[in-house]
Amino acid sequence: MPAADEKIVTFGRAPADRLQRPLRDLRISVMDRCNFRCPYCMPRERFHEHYPFLKTAERLSFDEIMRLTRLFVPLGVKKLRITGGEPLLRVNLPDLIADLNMVPGIEDIALTTNGVLLAKYAYELKAAGLTRVTVSLDSLDQDRFAAMNGGFGRVSEVLEGIAHAQDAGLGPIKVNAVIQRGINDGDALGLVEKFRGTGVTVRFIEYMDVGNRNDWREQLVVPSKDLQALIHERWPLRPVKPDHTGEVARRYAFEDGQGQVGFISSVTQPFCGSYSRGRLSSDGSFYTCLFAQTGTDLRGPLRAGADDAELTRLIRGTWSNRTDRYSEQRMILRSRATGTPKVEMNYIGG
Repeated sequence: MPAADEKIVTFGRAPADRLQRPLRDLRISVMDRCNFRCPYCMPRERFHEHYPFLKTAERLSFDEIMRLTRLFVPLGVKKLRITGGEPLLRVNLPDLIADLNMVPGIEDIALTTNGVLLAKYAYELKAAGLTRVTVSLDSLDQDRFAAMNGGFGRVSEVLEGIAHAQDAGLGPIKVNAVIQRGINDGDALGLVEKFRGTGVTVRFIEYMDVGNRNDWREQLVVPSKDLQALIHERWPLRPVKPDHTGEVARRYAFEDGQGQVGFISSVTQPFCGSYSRGRLSSDGSFYTCLFAQTGTDLRGPLRAGADDAELTRLIRGTWSNRTDRYSEQRMILRSRATGTPKVEMNYIGG
């Protein structure tokens, strides 16, 4: 229940966009920096040591994140995911988790991380109220792991982080692997074998054209259906019904009862039609799509003294006017590219 002096602003029904998609999930990027340089997200040659990342004052403060989150809840948001960059680089992140956990209406708080710092913070995050964690891990082979993340960290550190998250009771744990043809497509079976029967679900993500700097080529995409067939040949699978409308991963259970595997297929099997996630960037803009070119600035009005009603109108109007469905129109939109860059993923999370 909210405190006696806490006000929750409501303005009519929760909005749907122009394609009748509701707003249910909010991804909050708390940090634009990362301790990896994955070529498909933040290639090292472009996100170099002199790259102008946000200054501390340019990122939303915890108080600002809290205020905006409280305004998103009456508009339909029930689930939060903390992202980056690498969110565990944000100082005192468990304090923010604990505060968000107290917001009336929030039912679930998850975190996406590369896992290198997870062993250090897993128990503290659980104590603060974090529910679930997703760990990015593209290969179990140290050399390919390094090639996929720009040469930082070790596989053993990520596996230790996953183990600590399990011990702390963060679950279910998901491992996300971005698969690129000719680079780590031979590692899929090894990842599945590693986590089968452990309660950890491996999810394979098709290589996407996020941001402007990852030199995306369609030829590097490994279709989910190919990976699903490969895994099914080794360990028979059966499809699992979605838990809810808008679930982005197609899940399959192993016939022998040893868990599940998932596929996120933005390129070959777009799911824009039911997509219900909004994104709050590190610098306080509200985006309605991972591939968006523009967002709605909330930090500016917030710091200029806008009241809750004005901020709520901005959020509601942005979502209500949403028409984007980039994944379904990818090739058409790419052919019509106007030179306006897409937002980089390190600002809004994956």
